[in-house]
Amino acid sequence: MSRLTTLLAQRLRRDWLQLTLWIGGTMALALAGLSGAASTYGTEQERTALLATVMANPVILLFRGLPSGPDEQAFIVFLLMPFFVMMAAFMSSFLAVRHTRGDEEAGRLELVAATTAGRSVPTVATIVHGVLANLVLGVLVAAAFLSGGSPAEGSWLAGFTAACGGLTYLGIALFSAQLMRTSRGANSLAVWALVVTFFIAGIGNAVGTPSDDLTHMESSWLTWLSPFGWAENTRAFDENLWWPAFLCLGAFVVFAGAALALQAVRDLGASIVPERRGRTDARPALSSPTALVAKLATGSTIGWMAGAFFAGALSTSLGAVVNEMGADNPAVADMLKALSAEADLEQAVVVVFFTMVGLLAACAGVQTVARARQEEAHGTAEPVLASPVRRVRWLADFVIMGFIAIVLTCAAAFVGAWAGATGNENGADLTGDAFVAAWGQVIAASVFLVLTALVFTIAPRWTIPLGWTLVTAAIVFGLFGPLLGLPDWVTNLSPFSVAPVPSGSEVDLRGMWWLVLAVGAVGAASLVLMRRRELASDG
Repeated sequence: MSRLTTLLAQRLRRDWLQLTLWIGGTMALALAGLSGAASTYGTEQERTALLATVMANPVILLFRGLPSGPDEQAFIVFLLMPFFVMMAAFMSSFLAVRHTRGDEEAGRLELVAATTAGRSVPTVATIVHGVLANLVLGVLVAAAFLSGGSPAEGSWLAGFTAACGGLTYLGIALFSAQLMRTSRGANSLAVWALVVTFFIAGIGNAVGTPSDDLTHMESSWLTWLSPFGWAENTRAFDENLWWPAFLCLGAFVVFAGAALALQAVRDLGASIVPERRGRTDARPALSSPTALVAKLATGSTIGWMAGAFFAGALSTSLGAVVNEMGADNPAVADMLKALSAEADLEQAVVVVFFTMVGLLAACAGVQTVARARQEEAHGTAEPVLASPVRRVRWLADFVIMGFIAIVLTCAAAFVGAWAGATGNENGADLTGDAFVAAWGQVIAASVFLVLTALVFTIAPRWTIPLGWTLVTAAIVFGLFGPLLGLPDWVTNLSPFSVAPVPSGSEVDLRGMWWLVLAVGAVGAASLVLMRRRELASDG
């Protein structure tokens, strides 16, 4: 027990800042959601009208939860529950990989395993650490609801659900760390599991069955294949169903148990998925530092492109789903007509989906530049810089490849949109809208690329956490700004909110020139500052 306590204390000391940011941010989102919804959708009539709009536009259900009535607290849970689970999931996934495969890859686990702690106690300590972190997150989410005078049962169920959702992905990440040879691969697998299950739940909700009064949605069977779907079907502040949350707990037990079982049968430093063997001699194409960076970024870029292609295809192919819902439910049909009179619904769907494409493109760019920090911290940058390669050229290669990754991600989304528009009578117009939205998101995503490069030159040890935090903050401002009652100037701090978009038959440039200026100025500053910066390879 003393060995477990010691390792747990070490993990808490190492992670206190990251956990404070993740848990505090989740609680802040709950508090802001309560106050924002009360001011923006203060009456039941307003909430009922919005829910009817949601039923008529299923794309909204891809990025929100499961409608469970117009009551204020149930309405807030509909809007925010998937994001409570997502934040808990990201926190848990990174925590699990950092203290398992990350420590093993860095050689720290071998030192601990050589003591009386052995190989299993560190993993058990990581599990306890993750459980405690999610428990605190769940209690604070419940406290946020209780502080606003919400009913106790629904408040505790909302917090319990968020914590259980995080535990599911803690187990998935522990399992991924046993499968993959590197922490990078384990994190990628865990994040892709999160993204895929998020979209599965969203699609399952989008094709569900709305109630006659358009205030509730019965999710389809597809939703039950996702932990996000289990969390949303607890329906806090409405039916208050506890048993779906226990499905999340059961999945955590299964994945965590499988991780412990796999660790017991594999060698230290090995993996279940074998590492691909490299060539004895490098190809001529790898003779330059630029080609080396391209090689390092290829795998992750392909992954982001695949997600973007899927999002692009959905952006132009959901018109049939919308029309089918309108045919099945006359009330939905009436709402569709009202929406069509005010704006082009299909064009709005394209814009929403390409905002998510911009997020994926920003992630591709940030991950590419963050790889420069990983190369520096692991000591593999030194041999490159010991050759006739200047620091500025070295960083510029990562920035250039990051920009190429952004362009390829948005291009993949455009190809998906073109494929999805095939057979649609408005296919040509939708493809044009997708093109405009795609290049607008290239500009927005490039802002995060150069900001991460600037952080790398000024505060290298903060490159990875701050780079991802900036992307997360921009999404929160862009997607939740109107809901939370934030002023326009705060919402417009997100590049995704001011990127050029199609508007009817024209293009709304919005903040394009400011974004282009920011990309140029910040990118140039990062390269200039890199000239005099010393290597910081101690991690």
